[in-house]
Amino acid sequence: MNIGTAAEMSGVSAKTIRYYEDIGLVPQALRRDNGYRHYEQTDIETLRFIQHARRLGFSVGDVAKLLSLWRDKHRASAEVKSLALRHVAEIEGRIAELQSMRRTLVHLSDRCHGDDRPDCPILNDLAGLGKKD
Repeated sequence: MNIGTAAEMSGVSAKTIRYYEDIGLVPQALRRDNGYRHYEQTDIETLRFIQHARRLGFSVGDVAKLLSLWRDKHRASAEVKSLALRHVAEIEGRIAELQSMRRTLVHLSDRCHGDDRPDCPILNDLAGLGKKD
C-alpha cells in the first residue's frame, strides 16, 4: 500500500511517517519500481504501536526503546514495566507542576478586581512586583 493508505490505516500522517523514517524510528519503506514507498501490514501495526505510545506521552526515545522491547520476544517484562513506571512518575511531576500553576493563577485572579482600574495583581506578579502573601 502507498503512504496515503498507510497513513489512513495507522492514524499517523504521511508527514509524520516520513519523519519517523528520517530519524530511524521505523525502517525506510520499501520502494516500488516507480520510486513510491510501499508499506506492508506489519508497518501499519508498528505505526499504530508508535501512535498509541505517543498518545500516552512517551518521548520518541522511549518509543524506540518500547519498539525494541516489543520486537524482542525474549525480553523481560520487568524492563517494560520499569520504563512505564518511570513515565508515570514524570507524568505525576507534570501534574503537580500544573496544579501549582493553577493555584497561583486562581490566587492572582481572586486578588484582581477585574474592573476599569489599571491596578492588576496578575500583571504585577508576572513583572515580579507582586506582594508576597
